[in-house]
Amino acid sequence: MIHYLDNSATTMVLPEAQEAAVCAMHEMFGNPSSLHRMGIDAARCLKESRETIAQAMGCTAAELYFVSGGTEGINTAIFGAARKNHHLGKHIITTAIEHAATLQACHRLESEGYAVTYIEPDAEGHIAPEDVIAAMRADTILVTLMLVNNEVGTVLPVAEVGKALKQKCPQALFHVDAVQGFFRVPLTPKKWNCDLMSVSGHKIGAPKGVGAFYLKREVRLAPYIVGGGQESGFRSGTEPMPQIAALAAACKVRAAQMEADLAHVASLKNYLTEQMKKRLPWAEWNGTPDIPHVTSFSLPGCKSEVMLRVLESKDVFVSAGSACSKGKESHVLRAMGLDKIRIDSALRVSFAPQNTCADIDALMDGLEAGAKMLKRK
Repeated sequence: MIHYLDNSATTMVLPEAQEAAVCAMHEMFGNPSSLHRMGIDAARCLKESRETIAQAMGCTAAELYFVSGGTEGINTAIFGAARKNHHLGKHIITTAIEHAATLQACHRLESEGYAVTYIEPDAEGHIAPEDVIAAMRADTILVTLMLVNNEVGTVLPVAEVGKALKQKCPQALFHVDAVQGFFRVPLTPKKWNCDLMSVSGHKIGAPKGVGAFYLKREVRLAPYIVGGGQESGFRSGTEPMPQIAALAAACKVRAAQMEADLAHVASLKNYLTEQMKKRLPWAEWNGTPDIPHVTSFSLPGCKSEVMLRVLESKDVFVSAGSACSKGKESHVLRAMGLDKIRIDSALRVSFAPQNTCADIDALMDGLEAGAKMLKRK
């Protein structure tokens, strides 16, 4: 039996999403831009899917555009904002615990003459809103923050930052990377004074290769993918209808079950905490998560890469951090000030609604077995 506890990396496709994708591939497979009946049926599916996903994202259908995933959405926001506002300044604010898509986009802009301020977290992985606000200045043109950190589960102060940004730097744009927050935290971009927001389908039970991008109605960004003028000219290319239909189906399921899912995942997190205290009381928790879906802990003396192989041999799957880091030292834990021993022994467990206590029992059995082999007495 597989015990998959790496849901921050990706999730299993929901049956409803799979069914919607198959229908779009085999029954309503027309091009939404075609003028015949098959195209019109596909266009109707596209419209209905957009409306469903927009509701889940707290915006209007006219403010939602389909992209290939979170990375494209984040890049669209950062490079688009820099291009739009370059005449107003070249200062960007982000944090040291962002996803690689944000950090590498900012590094590229630094090489082009932009200045980027990276706000450091506290020892628990939280970002203080006052630190972000204090960094705002006359030439600030963009603030980009993740909603939920993908390694330690902390929620960033997007509401406080968005409000202050519009007061101090009304010309600046505010982007929220909501990839890990989608259906973990209600998305309210208007309340956050958010101009741009990115989500990804494969974090909520949709297939990989589809995401959605919120662009506030009053904001205009120049497209960087041009061609046939799809997505109202903002993102050309024939719409991937199987993925889009699947994303809409996943949103319907997650929206209907969100309250129950949150309660279930919270119970799993509590059970994991109890079992760790009983069976591995010397484990050290990394950060103080604000949502129950993501948790990080270290087993000093047990290298992560070796422990991952031990767990895999028992069909238990977790990670050492972000999947995009590909085994590199966690920049999030390093920014939090953790020492190398703690970082090198860190593991991330991330839950989805389909997980059960049996998954945690299997994890604990594997961790105990690994610790006996690896930890020096």
